This record gives sequence, C-alpha cells and structure tokens, in this order.
Amino acid sequence: MQVTETALPGVLIIEPPVFGDSRGFFLETFRLDAYQAIGLPAFVQSNHSRSRQGVLRGLHYQLTQPQGKLVRVSRGKVLDVAVDIRIGSPTFGRWASCILDDVSHRQFYVPANFAHGFLVLSETADFEYNCTDYYHPQSEQSLLWNDPEIGIDWGEISNLTLSLSDKDRQASRLSEKPKAQLPHY
Repeated sequence: MQVTETALPGVLIIEPPVFGDSRGFFLETFRLDAYQAIGLPAFVQSNHSRSRQGVLRGLHYQLTQPQGKLVRVSRGKVLDVAVDIRIGSPTFGRWASCILDDVSHRQFYVPANFAHGFLVLSETADFEYNCTDYYHPQSEQSLLWNDPEIGIDWGEISNLTLSLSDKDRQASRLSEKPKAQLPHY
C-alpha cells in the first residue's frame, strides 16, 4: 500500500494494491492491521451514498463526535476535499484535495475535526466511507463550499450544473464561524 501525506498533516492519499487481469480486479478496501500500521484509528460506521454529476456535498464537520473518514469511490469519479478548521493549527484554513475514482481505487483519509466535501465529476458516483465515530446530526456544521478566503480549486465547475442542499448553499464562511462552532488544535 502506498501512502502519501498531503500538505495538511494527517490528511493522507492511500493507494492500495490492485490485482487485476482480463477477468477484472481484486483489492482490499480495508484491512484493520494494515490501516492501523499507518496510524489510522479504528472505524465504527460505514456509509454509502450515490450522487449524480454536479452534486456538491459539503463542507461538513461535527462538533460532538467528530468523524475521521476513510473515503473512496466504488463507481464514478469525484473531487474530494479536506479543510483544516482547527483553531490554532498551523494549517488553519488550508485545504487539500484528491481525485477519487473507480479506476485508480485511491482512498483519502480525512482526520476528525477537518471539514470535508466532494464534487461528483462523472455521470453518477458511488461514494463509500468508513467513520471513526457515529454520525451525530445535532452537532453537524457546514462551511461554505466556495469561501473565497479558503479558495478551494474545484476544477472546471463551469462545465457542470451544480446541485447543493439548502444547508450547504446557506453555509457560512470560515471567518464568520463563532469560535464555539470550530474545533481546537
């Protein structure tokens, strides 16, 4: 397994070995001992979502029960993004991204207390992720996906018809968030 650290310490790009031939392929999408060996915590919940092209989900985080997420795409292609929102962090307000698709089988690890989101680039995408804690909807927060102070490069979005939830469309900028609504480093 190849592990690449991004510009945000703890945010990792993981490329598991893929074994393929003319019949198809095989890969281990998760193996506890291998992922613990690279320093990832235990996972307690698995999720699967399907979205159509142009759907942008995020940027989300939870104040109570923050979730680290090991994400991958089993069908399609997405741009996945992590933002460091931890007050006092040397990389506060910075972001890292990774293309996830069903060809490379690359995975992206987003630690707890980072905001996370993705944009679907293919016709549809099946997005799967393992979480380090249980979903706690009462503490979910949203950060504006196109906050100019963060400046995420979402790629060629002018070619897409974006689809966002009302919650994501109305999210606030990082600088507008009260300190009580952000995690600490």
